[in-house]
Amino acid sequence: MVGAGPKYAHDFDPSGRPADCWVFEDLVFVQKRTTAAVGFAREEMSLTSITYDEMRPGCYDPKARLEDMDVNWVEASLCFPTFPRFCGQTFHEATDDRELGLACVEAYNDWMVEEWCGDSGGRLIPLCLVPLWDADRAAAEVRRNAARGVRAVAFSEIPPFLGLPSIHSGYWDPLFEACDETGTVVCMHIGSSSRMPSTSADAPHAVNASVAFNNAMASMSDYLWSGLMVRYPNLKLAYSESQIGWIPFLLERIDAKWRDARSWLGDGGLPEPPSHYYHNRIFGCFFDDRFGVRSRHDVGIDNITFETDYPHTDSTWPNTREVAERLMAGVPDDEIYKIMRGNAIRMLGLDLDLDRP
Repeated sequence: MVGAGPKYAHDFDPSGRPADCWVFEDLVFVQKRTTAAVGFAREEMSLTSITYDEMRPGCYDPKARLEDMDVNWVEASLCFPTFPRFCGQTFHEATDDRELGLACVEAYNDWMVEEWCGDSGGRLIPLCLVPLWDADRAAAEVRRNAARGVRAVAFSEIPPFLGLPSIHSGYWDPLFEACDETGTVVCMHIGSSSRMPSTSADAPHAVNASVAFNNAMASMSDYLWSGLMVRYPNLKLAYSESQIGWIPFLLERIDAKWRDARSWLGDGGLPEPPSHYYHNRIFGCFFDDRFGVRSRHDVGIDNITFETDYPHTDSTWPNTREVAERLMAGVPDDEIYKIMRGNAIRMLGLDLDLDRP
């Protein structure tokens, strides 16, 4: 890893460890243990290169993934992309041929719907990409996939970090309008801005990992002040792998600014406090956040979903049930149901039995 961010640099050594790679235009994407970490001991989870033969098959085979979900007591799972990166940055950054980039986005989405999720009985939930360089085409791709039942699209927490217009510019309105019309949730993973928070170029990368939620916090503030949640009343957002304990303070802070500093900050054109547009419409995702669970009523009991981070280094597989039982100790059954199952079903409009215990 090099510099603040971090970004990755590869040194190809003929005498080094073998690696399987994806190649797209001039980009060579080296598979690393950090992106296929399940099955390795914690001390073995590193940036070491890896081949598919060394990976657990659940990292790339949908039938094996379902088997690993069974082991882990997971009924259904939504999966973010790896080689295309968390919101399809690869197809935006690695080629100037926009028709090729669009063909890759469409091919990825077809594979996601038809091959990865197709035979899973609804247990693998499709998450599609959009062409980041064209908001109108992005909207068209949302509608194309919504027509075949997709209700989630990957997007960047902070598009300007990718050299793209901000959500305040109006540029993305066609995309948000399509999501509003189709009930498609805008899903944003930490790292989807290709720039992780840091304090300096020489800060330990443990600093990046510790404050990774900062981009999600900034992004949520962006959306709540943007007026988008007013203009598009069905728009829903989800923040993945950013945990939830920071959310109550952010809501308190932005409401205070809306209430007390409008004379010089403005009110964003919001007829209600910003937190009004958070409840039931913005979802936080966590995998191990004891403080967040203790603060669940301030976070919003209807705004919390649970994740496993399979197959990355933070994954709780194969011990997710034990982790969940520890986190949910003392939480009422009806609240456990919402956090562990019900909120995700409602958020994504899943064809799963809401009444199943």
